[in-house]
Order: sequence, then C-alpha cells, then structure tokens
Amino acid sequence: MSTGPGLGRPDRADESPDEQPSGPGAPGADEGAQAPAAGGTRQDPGSSPGTAPSGHAMWGNTTSGTAENVGYVPTNAGAQAPSPRGGPTQGESELVREALRDAKVSRETAGTALKTMASRREREWPRPDKCRVITIANQKGGVGKTTSSVNIAASLAMHGAQVLVVDLDPQGNASTALGVEHHAEVPSIYDVLIEDMALADIIVPAPEIPNLYCAPATLNLAGAEIELVSKVARESRLRRALDSYDIEKFDYVLIDCPPSLGLLTVNALVGGDELLIPIQCEYYALEGLGQLIRTVDLVKAHLNPKLRVSTILLTMYDARTRLAAQVAEDVRSHFGDVVLNTVIPRSVRVSEAPSYGQSVMTYDPGSSGALAYSEAASEMAHGGAVQ
Repeated sequence: MSTGPGLGRPDRADESPDEQPSGPGAPGADEGAQAPAAGGTRQDPGSSPGTAPSGHAMWGNTTSGTAENVGYVPTNAGAQAPSPRGGPTQGESELVREALRDAKVSRETAGTALKTMASRREREWPRPDKCRVITIANQKGGVGKTTSSVNIAASLAMHGAQVLVVDLDPQGNASTALGVEHHAEVPSIYDVLIEDMALADIIVPAPEIPNLYCAPATLNLAGAEIELVSKVARESRLRRALDSYDIEKFDYVLIDCPPSLGLLTVNALVGGDELLIPIQCEYYALEGLGQLIRTVDLVKAHLNPKLRVSTILLTMYDARTRLAAQVAEDVRSHFGDVVLNTVIPRSVRVSEAPSYGQSVMTYDPGSSGALAYSEAASEMAHGGAVQ
C-alpha cells in the first residue's frame, strides 16, 4: 500500500511516496522475510513447492474408490502421503515375514515385547482339526469388531493358518483394511446373499499377507436388509453359501458383522459355529450386551443350535482409568473362562493402519496394539478361549 507524505517516514516527508521505503524491505522490518514472487504465494518456512499446507489431507491411491465416489478431491494431484514408519506403502509390501523382520520399532514398543513376538513367530501355531467359523458381532458401534476381525485374521495367517474374512458390513471397512477393492463393480457378498452367486466367485486374496483371503462388501449391501425380507430362508442364506463352498480348505472363517441386530447379523449368527464378542471397556458397552445375548439365545433355539459364545475380547482398554478395570472385572466375573486373558489397549497405530490398506500386524508389528492382537490370536489358536 502506498503512503502519502508524512504517513511513511516522517524524516523523509519531502520525498515522493514512491521513494519512501515501505513493506518488508523497510528498515526495522524482518530481514529474513522475503516478498512473494510475482503472481505467487508465500511459502511457509521449510515447505517445498508442490506440498500441501499443514493440516490439509493428502489423498493417495485408494483401493476402494471411496474418495472418488463421494467427491473428495486430492489436495495435491499425484502426491502420496509418506509412510509414517518409512516402510513400503500400500501395494508395495514384501512378504509379511520379511516385513516383520525388518520392521522399525515404534515409540510404543518395549524391547521385551519385541523379543517375545520374535520368538513366537519362529514357530507355527496349532491348526484346528476342522474349519472354525467364528462370527464377530456386537450391535454397539465402535467397539472394535472390524479391527479385531482384521488383526486376528492377519495374525492367524502370519502363523501358518489359512484364513477367510467375510465382510458383512456395508461400510466395507474390513475390505479396506485388507487392501481389497470393494467398489460397486466388484463382485461381493451382496451378490452371494441376494443374487445367489457362488462364494468362490467373490473370494480374493489379501495382497499384503499370504494365506489370508477376503469376501468383500460393497455399499450395495446397505439395501440387503430390505431385499432379504422377501427371500426364502432369509436368515440362513449365508449358511447355505458356506455349506456349498469347500470351507475346509480354510482353518478359520471370520465373519465381520455390521453394528446392528438386523438380518445381516442374524445371517452371520446362523452361519457361524462360534461367536466372538468384542467389548469396549466402557459402561455403555455393557448396556447392549444383554440384548445381544438374548438374540443369540433365540438364534440357538430356532435357527442354529450349534452356536455358542466361545470368546469375549476386551478392547480399547485404558489402564489409566479405574472404569476400564471395573468393566473388565465385571465381564470376567459374569462370563468366566470365555474372556481372553489378553486385553487390547488403545493404540494410535491400530487406528492408522487401515488408511494404508493394512492391518496393524504389517503396518507396525512392534506396536502395543499388534502385540496384543497377536497374543489374543495365540490364545484363540491354542484353544484357551474355547470350551
């Protein structure tokens, strides 16, 4: 902005406005500040051309196509966010055992825990005599159903088991975490339930982990609750699909349920032999547990007498709060031996991993969350939670 005589420098009032110094170059101004280039914008210190400003999301390549479908636009076209641990990004990982061997230790990791994990992965865990079909359900949202499904499946697969994850949640979060495409054009579990497509036609391998497979979910599944109402044997369509498929080639089939007690969850309860219930270590998580148990009893009485609650997993445990310890004590006193000894702590790494199309087992295998899920999967594999 130009200044008139007497408004710029009083000691140089006799000069014309154009001759008076003003702005960043004036005496007393910050000598390190540089005027922006013509037609450009000022760059923040330390930033390089082409990088997004601090606080802006950087959208890389997505496997699900969700970003394009809902209208998100990358802040910087073609840019890809760097991996926080400096390792391979989505689709570029080596074999999981090499990733585990070369993984960098996060700040959360204790040295003794790493040694324990390293010694455990030297040997394979025992494999079941027949395929275990485990439904992971809780009608309350945000308790860790999908996170537990993905990370337990990944841990089992990393120790020699053949594992299938059936994503029955219309949000498709399990498919995302496994790096599996699940946009509208992909054959999915919706086609199996509604269009009678064979399960073999939709199962795809997870790119990050050998021995791990996924039956993906798409957004079409959101309408399945209504479409199933008019179908014959609507509660057992998933069970029929599993029976017509040779599931004995797998050691474990994990069915990830939506946060509801609708027909999709009922299909999962009818299709499974065991039920794993993740329970968040907070009071609200206990309120809906009674309703879930009543639903399980109804399914056992009328649709699937083989169903049993085999495993309860305490998640999001915060050792700093007395409430978490109280909830854990109440659950253990009520359900007894089916509650796993391992509890899953709150972990930022567990939350970060799906954004890279990975489970925490490959994203940061040394983190507290990965170690806890590995321990929980070990308990399940060794039969510690199965009566």
